[in-house]
Amino acid sequence: MRRTSSSAAYLPARPEDLRRAEAWLVRHDLAGVRPTPLLAVRLKVRRRARLAGNMALALLIVAAAFALAYDRPATSALGRFQPTHQPMPLLALAVSVAGLLLAQSLLDLWVRRVDRRAGVALSRRAAHPVPPGWRAVLGRPYAAFAVVTFCGALVLAVSALTVQDSAVRYAAVVLLVGLFGVGVGAALRLRELLVRPVVAEDEVSLTADVVMRVEDARELTAPAVLWALPVVLLFGSAPGWWNVAALAFVILGVVACVVIQVRTPPSVAVARRAMSAA
Repeated sequence: MRRTSSSAAYLPARPEDLRRAEAWLVRHDLAGVRPTPLLAVRLKVRRRARLAGNMALALLIVAAAFALAYDRPATSALGRFQPTHQPMPLLALAVSVAGLLLAQSLLDLWVRRVDRRAGVALSRRAAHPVPPGWRAVLGRPYAAFAVVTFCGALVLAVSALTVQDSAVRYAAVVLLVGLFGVGVGAALRLRELLVRPVVAEDEVSLTADVVMRVEDARELTAPAVLWALPVVLLFGSAPGWWNVAALAFVILGVVACVVIQVRTPPSVAVARRAMSAA
């Protein structure tokens, strides 16, 4: 099954991008399809946006760690440590969270703009009779896993607030601010992904469009940051029971993640099922 794109003359794509698109098709059981400039351009912008998004999340972890390190207790004249919690680190962290949300919004806007330009270059457009919803794009197992993981990290943060040590409580507040940014960012990006216009000209590119949506949805619900934030901010300084709970949270999460990935159909199978149901 080989198809050529009517937009090939309008969408510039480097040979390297076309080779990556061909490898992407092979990985998704679409080896008989010829890579088109449309697919190559869309995959390239998604690779770059994903890398930039991961860097923004990493910067949030670094900002949270700096906010905690900046507020270390100062040594008093008697040689004892006195808590000196100041609002400035939390304010800086809140600004970092706002910057994260803004960066993610700009990245989504960039992807959408590239898709829109690619769609203008098409001589004809294909679309789903019924656009796939969150059940088709993300799936209940991944959605449930994302919600449970976020709630687990939230429970760890709230439980740390009950500790008498003020330094631990302050770290818990920092954790809550970070979780707020991650949770709101994921929800907004998932909503944008579901309403993003379809860019396709035939059945093959329509399947590829759904595959990219499924992969984007699974990527943005990845729990790596939710696992890392509690450990980076509180592990070791919190009581022993909290450390055990944090380790159990990560270990059980890894096991559940592996089980879901093994038992859930691949993205191309989900895309074909969504198209047959439409």
